Amino acid sequence: MNQPPVKRVKKKYWNEPTMGLWERIYILEIVRGLLITGKVFAGNMAKFLTGRKGALTAYYPEEIRADYSPINRGRHVLTQRSNGEVQCVSCNMCATVCPAYCIEIVAQANFADRAHPKSPLRFEIDYSRCIFCGFCVEACPEDAIRMAKEVPNLPGFDRDNMWGTIDLLKGWQPQADPRKPYPTVPITPVRK
Repeated sequence: MNQPPVKRVKKKYWNEPTMGLWERIYILEIVRGLLITGKVFAGNMAKFLTGRKGALTAYYPEEIRADYSPINRGRHVLTQRSNGEVQCVSCNMCATVCPAYCIEIVAQANFADRAHPKSPLRFEIDYSRCIFCGFCVEACPEDAIRMAKEVPNLPGFDRDNMWGTIDLLKGWQPQADPRKPYPTVPITPVRK
């Protein structure tokens, strides 16, 4: 007795998954999916009916989402000195440590102020490339850059609007309490 040869189906890929009996019976998978969806719906409906906050909309900016991490990093803010200038001394440490290479600083000389001989002429952050890692905040020796949690209107469709210029970074959420304050009077050299 000769049996006909068994026709084997060749896989297209070496790691192509094969469906078991339970996956081939689609109605069981559909019922399982409906049970998961119904469980989530019933839980949210119970929270809504009892007055607890469930899967409801957070009304930004009055409310902040409760599931945000307390150490969430957001948009960058440049701190200001008491005279209104930026705390940054253009050391380029933030641009050097940035893994996304999204910070550009152009320095200018300011010889009138001996405590701060350099200041940024241009300080820009490309938010389309920024990964919000916070390395720039940690690397800054002058406490000139911080990250605020609230991030209004950050995503967009126009690449030109995704550049954080010095005016935006200084004026969006002004902070004038640097941890490293400088004297307001110019430092005079000691003569011997």
